[in-house]
Amino acid sequence: MSPRAGITVARLVEAAADLADEVGLENVTVSALARRFGVADASLYSHVRSAADLRQRVSALAAVEFSEVLAEAIAGVSGDEALTRCALAFRRYVFEHPGRYAATTVRLPPEVAAASEGHRRIALLSYRLLEGYDIPPGELTDAVRFCRSALHGFVTLEAAGGLGPEGDREASWLATLRGVGRALASWPCGDGPGS
Repeated sequence: MSPRAGITVARLVEAAADLADEVGLENVTVSALARRFGVADASLYSHVRSAADLRQRVSALAAVEFSEVLAEAIAGVSGDEALTRCALAFRRYVFEHPGRYAATTVRLPPEVAAASEGHRRIALLSYRLLEGYDIPPGELTDAVRFCRSALHGFVTLEAAGGLGPEGDREASWLATLRGVGRALASWPCGDGPGS
């Protein structure tokens, strides 16, 4: 059997996602993937157009996986319990799949983003997460962005070693979750700071 036998787009994207977790999304190239499959670079171009196309496909795959993790975490709960479960699942996913998670945060071309079921589901789940809080409909997008920014910021800094010694990080994580929960529970309404 030739080395390229059995290569499909799905297998390539899964292998690229694994590679992203191992070496970082920015290091996922057609050449690196070709080496993994033991084939020439040119033989993969019948499956993917470019490294950018490959990373976009990894983003779509990772978004589906991530959305499944988040959906399972918040199923049947709301409010602070949903926030806590979602945050724990979020943190675990980032540590277990750093390259895949990075792929979910990449800005995609509008037509690719529109076709990504996983990205749409993440957005819907983000809004569902906030249903347990008394946030006016016109304020929900800001609250979703705040919540995602807080979780993303903490966890990506932690994963990069940017939060100092390990011993005090857990307390800081729990304090962050309490702070986010309190902010959502008393979400300010208005047009500007302090209003």
